[in-house]
Amino acid sequence: MNSDNDEGAGSLASTTDQGPLVLNGIEIPKGTRRTLSLPVARRYTAGEVSLPVCVIHGRRPGPRLFVSAAIHGDEINGVEIVRRLLKRQLLPKLRGALIAVPVVNVYGFVEQTRYLPDRRDLNRCFPGSAKGSLASRLANTFLQEVAKKATHGIDLHTGSLHRTNLPQVRASLDVPGSEALARSFGAPVILDSAIREGSLRESVGELGVPMIIYEAGEALRFDELAIKAGLRGVLSVMRDLGMLPAVKQKSRRVEPFVAHGSSWVRAPESGILVTKLQLGARVARGQWLGTISDPLAEEEEPIISPTDGVLIGRTNLPLVNEGDAVFHIGVFERLDPVADEVDYFQDELTPDS
Repeated sequence: MNSDNDEGAGSLASTTDQGPLVLNGIEIPKGTRRTLSLPVARRYTAGEVSLPVCVIHGRRPGPRLFVSAAIHGDEINGVEIVRRLLKRQLLPKLRGALIAVPVVNVYGFVEQTRYLPDRRDLNRCFPGSAKGSLASRLANTFLQEVAKKATHGIDLHTGSLHRTNLPQVRASLDVPGSEALARSFGAPVILDSAIREGSLRESVGELGVPMIIYEAGEALRFDELAIKAGLRGVLSVMRDLGMLPAVKQKSRRVEPFVAHGSSWVRAPESGILVTKLQLGARVARGQWLGTISDPLAEEEEPIISPTDGVLIGRTNLPLVNEGDAVFHIGVFERLDPVADEVDYFQDELTPDS
């Protein structure tokens, strides 16, 4: 690894001193690293449920970045990204503060499920309430004790329901600061996506805090490419924010391309999905994406692409019902450079065979 440049400051850098950093009533002094447990609720077995948080407060002023994972409890790639991030030897040189929350939905993580025990989706329960449902209380705790203490945010996700995603960043690019943060991450695709009501992104945006979502891989599976890309992306953001020293690049940075729209292609019939398409593939309008076949191989129904684009998500489950979302296609103004950049990105992060 190349040596670090202590004087390097990123293009998004800020040296504003934010004052004392206090979580759960505990002040985290500059130059310290603390692990905290933020109380959420009590189990009916009388044990407590708490939110694990690691705070690294640099000696010098700078931005305060929260990095969170497993808002959906079965989306575990982000947990590993945070774990690897916290092992980086560069962190003692940090400017500002890193607030790392590897598991937000602690209930779903333990049960290996997306949801909370009350079957609520935590990412539709923000800003939450201290006196609301279990999901609402957890959302409120995270917003008050983590998001409100930050100047920037990165939330780590994966695909759901047996779906896998090409590494991509999602953001609402009309929110000030979001596009610069998204480009800094260095994923090949940025999806300009609308903010959903009740999401963490909505509540954080109302605080004036720029935030992006990283999507990659599949739920309940470690995907090494997705993890490596996610860790590199978080570190890239931290360097561009001036939180970490700059380093000499071994290779050129990935140039992200913005998709201002996307389209889910759904199964026309129930049956067995047969396809050879891989994530990142370029597709053309009218192209056969795959077929739906019955187990006796007597009938086959083609799945046709409704648009030109790049495959940014797909189902991994070959058994589909009529209407299931099967392929997710990102729509771009220019396809050739996007496809080339995705190939470069995947080749760079895939170890030699």
